Amino acid sequence: MSVGPPVGIDPSQATIVYIDGFNFYYGAVKGTPYKWLDLEALCRRLLPRDTIIKIRYFTARVSARPSDPQQPNRQETYLRALATLPLIEVHYGHFVTRTVRLPLASPRPSGPRSAEVVRTEEKGSDVNLATYLLRDAFTNSCGTAVVVSNDSDLAEAVHIARTDAGIRVGIINPHPAKNRSRKLRGTFFKQVRQNVLAQCQLPPMLNDSEGAFRKPSAW
Repeated sequence: MSVGPPVGIDPSQATIVYIDGFNFYYGAVKGTPYKWLDLEALCRRLLPRDTIIKIRYFTARVSARPSDPQQPNRQETYLRALATLPLIEVHYGHFVTRTVRLPLASPRPSGPRSAEVVRTEEKGSDVNLATYLLRDAFTNSCGTAVVVSNDSDLAEAVHIARTDAGIRVGIINPHPAKNRSRKLRGTFFKQVRQNVLAQCQLPPMLNDSEGAFRKPSAW
């Protein structure tokens, strides 16, 4: 089923943005005061000439950790904030946690050579992003797609959307420019910069159908 632009907008003139949530978080906002980000404002700032009809945000719900038991609460509050933005649609992957045995980097001569560690991996976001990108491209839902990620695993989906579906695919890199993936090539390229993040913050207090809520204090 096609997303379809609003009445009166030519699909060839419509833009859909695809945000790789964790890639964006670790590349652009982790360790900064800019986590309370208005994704609609950011996309409009980065794509001022585009008619954006939807912003697809790909993420997974996190679990509490001993070092940060409030992490899920902060994330839920942010997802609630995103739900107040009419263009945002959230798509969920999931986390897989398993115990694996890995070799020690510097084992002692008479000690063990490996150790068991708990490994948590986020699954599904890159596959979901690629799937929706190709679906929207081949159903003529937009003339331009913009992928906000530095994940080279998306390179083939971007290539197929451009060459086989014939749409423009822009790449916005949320990581430092020096770490840019050269395999992820689009029709055009832009870089996320800290000064833009600072200008695209949500209000500290928001309202939805459940009432008023505010930005987490730890942020």
